[in-house]
Amino acid sequence: MFQVYILLIAGLLLLFISGKYLVESSITISTLLKIPRMVIGLTVVAVGTSAPELLVSMQAAIAGYPEIAVGNVVGSNISNVLLVLSVTALVFPIPVPASSVKREWPIMMFVSALFFVFSLNGLLSRYEALIFIGILGLYVGYSVYQSKKDPIPAAAPEVVPTMRGWISVLVFLISCGGLALGADLLVDNAAVIAEDLGISKRVISVTMVAVGTSIPELATSVIAALKKETDISVGNIIGSNIMNVLLVLGITGTIRPVRVDQEIARFDIPWMLGTFMMFLLVMLPAVRSRISRWEGTLMILIYLLYIYLIF
Repeated sequence: MFQVYILLIAGLLLLFISGKYLVESSITISTLLKIPRMVIGLTVVAVGTSAPELLVSMQAAIAGYPEIAVGNVVGSNISNVLLVLSVTALVFPIPVPASSVKREWPIMMFVSALFFVFSLNGLLSRYEALIFIGILGLYVGYSVYQSKKDPIPAAAPEVVPTMRGWISVLVFLISCGGLALGADLLVDNAAVIAEDLGISKRVISVTMVAVGTSIPELATSVIAALKKETDISVGNIIGSNIMNVLLVLGITGTIRPVRVDQEIARFDIPWMLGTFMMFLLVMLPAVRSRISRWEGTLMILIYLLYIYLIF
């Protein structure tokens, strides 16, 4: 059984390292192809940071573990707010851009509520998954339009390639393979651990698997906070949550309809929606200031309560 835990940790490390280099190589390739900077941020980087969730959910759905496929997305969205942002706020209080409250949060809440409606019959069909893909296209188009309207600060740095062209292509391909292998190791061994501990795959997916696939966001946000560069934290988390629903569930459900466990539909998704409402209440007074350390502590306590309740 010890070997199973080693393989699980190996899968998590592969996801983290491969996801990091996938983003870096994708940015280099996109820059060399002269793709506009705003499009890189909205598509390449967003897809790259959601790649661990995407690969894990796809692998879980194909392997016949629908609880892991859906629980990974729901648990990741919850941990992004209650764990990633709260830990970041403890390191350094996080400023909240007004656009996050006015534009990004309503979109996140809408697609999450739509996911809840789709889950009520216990199945995410291909038709519903294609609706998510369609909304994703509209979201990216709307974001590009807004980016053109909003002035870019003169001091904003240009995207600089970090590696040579042919090396970036090689790194990209290796990273894709690493993500696939990491997802396979994580899903298979998480299922074995769940059976061995006598807990449901749903519980293991919304805790261990979800936190594991959120590690890239956590590491990025904490490093940014240590450098006191937290302006992008809130927007990144909201964008990641939107992508988790529209991109991850959209692609996974299009490949294969995904059964939604009733406990996830009745408890975890409503908890996710409640977390987002609480997040709005935290952001509103912070629009002209920051998410404070005591608010970060409160969010961590709420996350611990959630973990306690599902166990």
